[in-house]
Amino acid sequence: MNSVTTPISSPAVDALLPCLDEAEALPWVLARIPAGRRALVVDNGPTEGSADIALGLGATVVHEPRRGFGAACHAGSTAATADIVCFRDCDASLDPPLLVRFVRQVRSGGADLVLGRRRPRGRSTWPAHARAGNLALARPLRRRTGPRLHDLGPLRAARRERLLALGLTDRRGGHPLQMVVRAADAGWRIAEHDVPHLPRTGASKVTGTWRGTWQAVRDMSRVLAEPTPAAENLTDVEEGVTAR
Repeated sequence: MNSVTTPISSPAVDALLPCLDEAEALPWVLARIPAGRRALVVDNGPTEGSADIALGLGATVVHEPRRGFGAACHAGSTAATADIVCFRDCDASLDPPLLVRFVRQVRSGGADLVLGRRRPRGRSTWPAHARAGNLALARPLRRRTGPRLHDLGPLRAARRERLLALGLTDRRGGHPLQMVVRAADAGWRIAEHDVPHLPRTGASKVTGTWRGTWQAVRDMSRVLAEPTPAAENLTDVEEGVTAR
């Protein structure tokens, strides 16, 4: 069960940052969170004091002892209180101000889910095995969802209650893909924008190695194998959200 340290009054937007040993990158990331957004750092069991650093820099910290990217994202989503939530990594590879455009599009009704398509700055920014894994999933993703999407990166924005209503269950590396698949199944309008992908600070815990990439691809392939819900079930979900 997760817990929250130093909650503050409800913000306009919650920026959710899953965190596992990102002490080196946190100061840069938190300093660049746009005004009016609450930085909500999800402590996913770091060993180098990331949670204390986040607290010292004024962030709200959610404690989620279950390891897994999906577990951290779910904990952040349930602890958030803002109407709109954003997701991004804590590794300084994606600049927080990029989310301003994403939030604006969701708030205006131009899209229900906005995703960032990573465009690497430098050959070493995105390892070849991680890029290959992303490409391997892109084609079946397009067949499964319809929209011509290219990336399953962590930078994204959506309305919180609608996101929770999707009933995401993956607590591992398949979470980002499950969000897109279930949103598409529910008829959401999904937009994708190019974003600069910078060299990360510190070592990647997911796609930094062949083994990590293979595990993420396996998790996501399992999500793609999920059956498409019946049309009437999708209608029930959307009506339930509207009733809120």
